[in-house]
Amino acid sequence: AGRGDGGERSPLLGGTPFKGCRAACAAVLAVEGLERAAFFGITANLVLYLTNGPFGWGGTQASRACLFFLGASYLLSPVGGWLADVYLGRYGTVALSFLLYLLAACLLPVATWLDGRLSVCGQLPADTIQNCSWRRGGTCRGQPPQQYCAPTVYSGLLLLALGVSSVRANLTSFGADQVRDRGGDATRRFFNWFYWSINIGAVFSLLVVAFVQQNISFLAGYLIPVACLALALLIFLLATPTFITKPPTGSQVSAMIKLALQSCGCAWLGGTGASARRWEAGDPLLNGGAQPGAPSLEEDLANFQVLARILPVMLTFIPYWMVYFQMQSTYYLQGLHLYIPSIFQRGQDRASTLQGYTFPDAWLLLANVVVLLALVPLKDHVIDPFLARRRLLPSALKRMALGMFFILASILAAGVLERERLQYVRRNQTVPQLIGKDRYLAATLPIWWQVPQYLLIGVSELFASIPGLEFAYAEAPKSMKGAIMGLFFFISGVGSLLGSGLLTLLSLPARGWMRCPEDYGSINSCRMDNYFFLLAGIQSVTCLLFAWISRRY
Repeated sequence: AGRGDGGERSPLLGGTPFKGCRAACAAVLAVEGLERAAFFGITANLVLYLTNGPFGWGGTQASRACLFFLGASYLLSPVGGWLADVYLGRYGTVALSFLLYLLAACLLPVATWLDGRLSVCGQLPADTIQNCSWRRGGTCRGQPPQQYCAPTVYSGLLLLALGVSSVRANLTSFGADQVRDRGGDATRRFFNWFYWSINIGAVFSLLVVAFVQQNISFLAGYLIPVACLALALLIFLLATPTFITKPPTGSQVSAMIKLALQSCGCAWLGGTGASARRWEAGDPLLNGGAQPGAPSLEEDLANFQVLARILPVMLTFIPYWMVYFQMQSTYYLQGLHLYIPSIFQRGQDRASTLQGYTFPDAWLLLANVVVLLALVPLKDHVIDPFLARRRLLPSALKRMALGMFFILASILAAGVLERERLQYVRRNQTVPQLIGKDRYLAATLPIWWQVPQYLLIGVSELFASIPGLEFAYAEAPKSMKGAIMGLFFFISGVGSLLGSGLLTLLSLPARGWMRCPEDYGSINSCRMDNYFFLLAGIQSVTCLLFAWISRRY
């Protein structure tokens, strides 16, 4: 293997660099598509998996487990980035993370058949005996005293989240490493197609995997994600000769924290006297596990200045993600209370089947995915070249600012639609509809009125999320690229948790907009429109703040 400066390894295959670059990028995109297909295949019906069959968890318990997994898969991202920067490098971290991911994913299909479930979970606890009629002394069987297999499930989900987060934090920047020497235009195009491959995986998962899980069996449905992960790992290992790999140079995270404390006047926290002199002399422990060729103190100071400029930009993404994750929660909930035409209806009165199979509810999320699949090639092949020829192609920051306004328009459209839906409910213009096993009293407004908000949120991803990845990779100091990419995904997790926390706060008994005790399971007595408009207000302030920060950048 040819080695460049700092131990960087060039591709082993012969031929032109361009062909090697294309092969490496194609492998990374295929791996990402397969990984996303596995991820969405695991999460699409995870709540249904835990509430049905042998587990028999309650809906709230299963939802908490799903939220735990989703939150951990984002919040653990900096761990994988740090591991790559300090010890394993991005290639090694991705390979080991995929192995962990694959092994943990095997737990899901194993637990669907009796012998496998007994081996990993043990015997099902005996049902409790309750006094169902205390006056007559009658008894009946109740629920098991605890969640069956909870320690195994949560441990498996935690290992899954660690594998997912490490792959997410490093595969993005590893792919960009393959084209970095070809200039900024190649990097921009790579991130466009990287995001496109994510949505290809999502389409396959929602169309095929969710369908199999809901209509055939969870055993077959969860074997598909396992097969996707095994194939992804195989492709990644077979493509090794085409990759440009970079050795770990040590992370400067501890050095950045020390400089931040000192710049804030907290020298006593950052260390004084002998410890400070040891750090200045290059103590490897205080330098975050630096390797030979790691940045000097002067480079640390320069990196700190770059980091101080990047962080305000990245932090303004928190409200963006608060709005974005409404697509998987309140937008979906709103859709259940709009009239769903018979093509999506489920139930005995208006059953819509394909050779006896029902259409999965998860298919309603395809609108956002289809928008991106259509717009990314159009942007990459038509719009961007047209603007570049006229020197009008905006910077990543300007594209991100535009994306912020698109997502603001999305949440405003959702608020307006929700207010109109409530007007229909007050005028008793409603229709009962059966979705799954639950009956909803829906407004007679058709669900197609949600298309604009899904369309706008898809366009916002094109202009904010993709350039955000490009910005984080391009601007991060060389020795902190893994950590910064991990931080980017960590911030998206923070946004999701804050949005969920705000919704919980507004559901408190004391005049909470989202508390509807008189109509449990329905949002017809809630004021979810106020919640949408509150998020719109937060995002409006963020748009102005982002515009100010980007002008000073």
